[in-house]
Amino acid sequence: MDFAKEYQQKLVTAEEAVKCVKSGMWVDYSLCCGIPVALDEALAGRVDELEDVKIRAGITSTPRKVLEVDKEGDHFTYMDWHWTGLTRKYKKAGNKNVFFTPLLYRNKPYHYRENINVDVAMMMVAPMDEKGYFSYSLSNSASRAIAENADIVILEVNKNLPNVYDAKDGNIHISEVDYIVECDSALPTLPPAGEPSEVDKAVAKLVLEELVDGSCIQLGIGSMPNTIGTMIAESDLKDLGIHTEMLVDAYLEMYKAGKITNKRKQIDNGRGVFGFALGSQELYDWTNENRGLVSAPIDYCNDPYVMAQNDNMMSINNALEVDLLGQTASEAAGYNQISGTGGQLDFLTGAHMSKGGKGLICMSSTFTMKDGTKKSRIRPRLAEGSVVTDPRSQAYYLITEYGKVKLAGMSTWQMAESLISIAAPEFRDELIAEAETMGIWRKSNKR
Repeated sequence: MDFAKEYQQKLVTAEEAVKCVKSGMWVDYSLCCGIPVALDEALAGRVDELEDVKIRAGITSTPRKVLEVDKEGDHFTYMDWHWTGLTRKYKKAGNKNVFFTPLLYRNKPYHYRENINVDVAMMMVAPMDEKGYFSYSLSNSASRAIAENADIVILEVNKNLPNVYDAKDGNIHISEVDYIVECDSALPTLPPAGEPSEVDKAVAKLVLEELVDGSCIQLGIGSMPNTIGTMIAESDLKDLGIHTEMLVDAYLEMYKAGKITNKRKQIDNGRGVFGFALGSQELYDWTNENRGLVSAPIDYCNDPYVMAQNDNMMSINNALEVDLLGQTASEAAGYNQISGTGGQLDFLTGAHMSKGGKGLICMSSTFTMKDGTKKSRIRPRLAEGSVVTDPRSQAYYLITEYGKVKLAGMSTWQMAESLISIAAPEFRDELIAEAETMGIWRKSNKR
C-alpha cells in the first residue's frame, strides 16, 4: 500500500476540510496540545453559515477563534472537560457559550465509546511514519476513543509535535482518516516556574519526608508541585518512577538530576508513563522518540488498579480548600470554576491501594483576597457552590506549612481535631467553635 499517495489524496486546506461541518453537529477538538489551530480558525470563518455547532475540548491552552467570533453562542457552544486560565478568561469576558463538563478523567474514553456521539473529530497529531501511522504525541488521553467514535476524522498534522511512543494504542492509521490538513503552528507552553514561596518550601519539605527510594510519583500542576520536583532533584532519593496523567517540567528536572530510572516499577518497568504533556519545549523534546517515556490512554494511565501495581505509588496534588468533615475542593472556588476533577481522585485511590503508597494533598493554610483579607483554606464548610473533588470517605494525607495529618480511619471528631491542628494558628479558635456547633468536637480534644 502506498501510504504517501493516500496521504496526498486526503490532503486538503483547512477551509475545505471544515465544509463537512453542518449546523447542529457535535465537533470534538481533542485536548491540550492536540487542539487544532488551523481547523479552529477555518471553522470560525464559517460563523455566519452555521448554527448550534457544539464543540468539546479539554485543557484549552491557546486562543480559540470560534469563541472570539461568537460570544453569544448563536453559532458555537464550547464545552471544556478541564478548565484553564484561558477558559476562565473567556467566561469572565462575557462569553455566554463556554461551559464546563464534569469528569472523572479515567472515564473519558468510556464516555466517548458509550455515552456521547461525535460527528466530526478534529485533532492535531505528529507527522505520519512510513507505515502510515500518526502519533497522538503529547495528547494521548482519549484521542483513540474520540477517533473511533467519530463519523468524520480530520487530522491537523504539525511537524513541531514530537513522535511519542505509546504504551497501548496511541496511534491512528491513515486508513482511518477522512481529511488531512497541515499546519506547523507553535505548541502551547508553560512559562518557567517562578521562585517558590516559603510556604511552598515548607510543604515540599514535609512531602519529601514521606518519599522513599523507588517511589513511583504522580505530580499535579502548580508552584507547589514544581517546588516538590525541584527538592526531589536536590535530594538523596534514587530510582524513582513516573506514572502520571500529566507530564510536567518537574519530571524533566528530576530526570536530569539522575533521580528517574523507572527500574523499580512493578508494571511498565523501565518506562515512565503519562497521559498528556504540557510544559516547556525542552520537555517536549525529551518525549520525542524516547522509549523510556511513553504515553498511554487515560483509562489505562489513571486506572487505580493499574497504578496500584506499582509499590510506593505517591500521588501529590493541590487543593483549594478542605472542610472540617474532611471533604476536599480542588477544582472550584464557590461557583467559580477553576479547573476540573482531572485524575486527582483516581490517583488518590490508586496510591491508597498501592503497597507503601500515599495520597498527599498539599495546600497553603491561607489565601489572601483582593481586598487584602486573609482567609483560611481549612473551613467549617466548603464555600457555597464549591464541589467535592475528594470525598471524606477516601483516605488521604493533608499537608500545610503547619504540618501533615493522615485522615485514614478517623472519626469526625478526630478529623476535625487533626485538620485544625494544621490550620493557621489565628483561625484555630474560630474553627474549634464551629466544630463544637457542628457536633464534631469532643470535650477532651486538644485546643
